[in-house]
Amino acid sequence: MSGTFPNVSISTERLVLRPFEESDIEAFAEMMNDELVATWTSVPQPYTTADARDWIMRQAPAERADGRGTVFAVDEFLTQRLVGTVHLSNTDWRVRSTEIAYVIAPWARGEGYASEAALATAQWLFHDQKFERLELRTAADNTASQQVAQKIGCISEGVLRGAWIARSRTPDGTWTDVRTDVIVWSLLPEDLAGAGGQLADTDGFSAYSDWN
Repeated sequence: MSGTFPNVSISTERLVLRPFEESDIEAFAEMMNDELVATWTSVPQPYTTADARDWIMRQAPAERADGRGTVFAVDEFLTQRLVGTVHLSNTDWRVRSTEIAYVIAPWARGEGYASEAALATAQWLFHDQKFERLELRTAADNTASQQVAQKIGCISEGVLRGAWIARSRTPDGTWTDVRTDVIVWSLLPEDLAGAGGQLADTDGFSAYSDWN
């Protein structure tokens, strides 16, 4: 059993989640070059405009067309400025389950945008797309992303030992790989009750991402 996510936009009080456009390339490249993004995701470093173009114009559309997931650009409603991205991947259409990952731009952190975008995506998945499970994976030391998971109502299911490679800066300024545990979280439709009233000013990065 397979399917394809519709090419839609989702609105919240402060945000618009929409398909990426060619005009997002420079802002997306700048966001993905941030130190914390490099630490907790698998994107190439440095992240070039060519990388951004390939992701926005080729890889992201292919994810949706092939039924593997979908990718949203997240805009601030008032300014229409790109504040982040949400990526659904590893979709199982028979089980009605998918995995969420997200990144928030450095200038937009501390506003609760990660929680708001993730919760809006979950509500859309469960209510409109009739999904039954949303999964999130965070590196064991990524406390900001763990707070996002808790704020939207996720339940911690366990730890995958040594299952992810994070990165850290060496004294000479280069990046080195660091193996870390991964915490697996899940969200079911019944977990959403009351989650919207618990959002706090926390923003984070999911560790388990295939943006490369």
